[in-house]
Amino acid sequence: MSVSSLSISTQNYLKAIWSLGEWTRDPVTASALAARVGVRMSTVSDAVRKLSEQGLLEHTPYGAITLSERGTAHAIAMVRRHRLLETFLVEVLTYRWEEVHDEAEHLEHAVSDLLIERIDGYLGHPGRDPHGDPIPDAGGRVDRPDAVVLSAMPVGSRGRVERISDADPQLLTYFAEHGIGVGTELDIRPGAPYSDAIEAVVRGTGAGITLGRSATDAVWLSVQEPAPAS
Repeated sequence: MSVSSLSISTQNYLKAIWSLGEWTRDPVTASALAARVGVRMSTVSDAVRKLSEQGLLEHTPYGAITLSERGTAHAIAMVRRHRLLETFLVEVLTYRWEEVHDEAEHLEHAVSDLLIERIDGYLGHPGRDPHGDPIPDAGGRVDRPDAVVLSAMPVGSRGRVERISDADPQLLTYFAEHGIGVGTELDIRPGAPYSDAIEAVVRGTGAGITLGRSATDAVWLSVQEPAPAS
C-alpha cells in the first residue's frame, strides 16, 4: 500500500513521530507530538488512539509512542518525499535552504510515488538534503551520519558540520551569512564567561561566530582531529 492512500493528517502524524526520534533517544511523548504537529493534547490523544487501532502505532496509556513496522515504512516514505523535494527545490529551482521546508510540507502530500522516483533519478539519487538530513533510499534504508550535537562537543575540539536543523529559517539564514553550512569544519573555542555560549571558528578563514544554546542545539558535527592550541 502506498503512503498516498493515507490521509494528510495520518501522513503528518507518522512523519512527525519518526522525525522526533531521528536525532535523539528520548521517547516520543504525546506532548512532544502535540508541539511538533501544532495541535492540542486532546487532539493528539484521539489521533494516537485511532492510529493504534489501524496498526500504525504501538502505544500504551502514559507510555512512549512508537511506530509499528507498517507505520515506520509509511513514515520513512513521507520523510523521503519531503527531503527529495527540498533537495529539488534548492538544486533545480534555486530556492535558498531556509525557504524549502514549508514548500516541501505542502508538496509532499500532492506528489505521486512515480514523481518522487523521477525526481530521485534526476538528482542522481542524493543521500542528503540541503540541511544534511539523510534521504531514505527507495528501499527505506537510512544512512545517518555519525554525528554529535554541537552543544555536547567540548571546547578545543574540531568537527565537520553534518546536519543543521531546519526548524528555524532565521537561524539558517544567520548561519549562511557567516559561512556555516553542511561540510563546514569548525574549531570550538570558549565563549564569554558565564554566557553559556561558545565561539565556533570556521576552519581556513579564522572567522569566528558566537553561538548560544539555541544555536548549538541545532547543529550536528562529526568529530575531527583536535584543533591546534592557539
